[in-house]
Amino acid sequence: MSKRITLKDLDAYYGSFRAVEGVTLTIEPRSVTAFIGPSGCGKSTLLRTLNRMHEVVPGARVEGEVLLDGRDLYAPGVDPVLVRRQVGMVFQRPNPFPTMTIRENVLAGVKLNNRRIAKADAEELTERSLRGANLWNEVKDRLNLPANGLSGGQQQRLCIARAIAVQPEVLLMDEPCSALDPISTLAIEDLIEELKQDYTIVIVTHNMQQASRVSDRTAFFNIAGTGTPGRLIEYDDTRVMFSRPSAQATEDYVSGRFG
Repeated sequence: MSKRITLKDLDAYYGSFRAVEGVTLTIEPRSVTAFIGPSGCGKSTLLRTLNRMHEVVPGARVEGEVLLDGRDLYAPGVDPVLVRRQVGMVFQRPNPFPTMTIRENVLAGVKLNNRRIAKADAEELTERSLRGANLWNEVKDRLNLPANGLSGGQQQRLCIARAIAVQPEVLLMDEPCSALDPISTLAIEDLIEELKQDYTIVIVTHNMQQASRVSDRTAFFNIAGTGTPGRLIEYDDTRVMFSRPSAQATEDYVSGRFG
């Protein structure tokens, strides 16, 4: 189910501005890869190229290749909607649909994809997804209540349940804990550890402790100066990146000397 992602000479543009330049790396299946680096270095832009969310921005485009188990996601004729079904996304701020119930939120992506689903199957999928997001026991008695009654941490786990309900192969997370308190953050980190048994996970984080706790591999990005494109500086096992990085800039960043 879980897939390998390969980037080859990837450039990402907003109009004529090149935000990310020349990124080549391979993300292994059933692992967590963290993208770290200072603000403006293109981490979130790069993340959004992995499920073709980048091109939703007017004038945005990609050059190079993004391969999912060898298949180019940007090849002519590839449907971006199908790509986003395979590569799910969880955003920085929890974004459940406020007018929908908890149950309706879990099933929203499935119904958006025009999949007809029998009531019994819907019940089973709701429970399985909420269990997968470690939320079932907290909400099983209020599935018909509005999702906006949940706490911030619960709303973020509901968004994860919604993402995994469509059974993707890859999960992208763009700073999923930045709006959460420490206890909710820990719950999401524990969940990420469990989810990697089934998914390829890529997470953007500004929190160095989080990157070192949850990821198997870390990619450090940097910019030469304002208005210059983000570049991949170093990519290695997380333990290596945080104990003996090969680039001075990486060491300066992970040790907190800049960024």
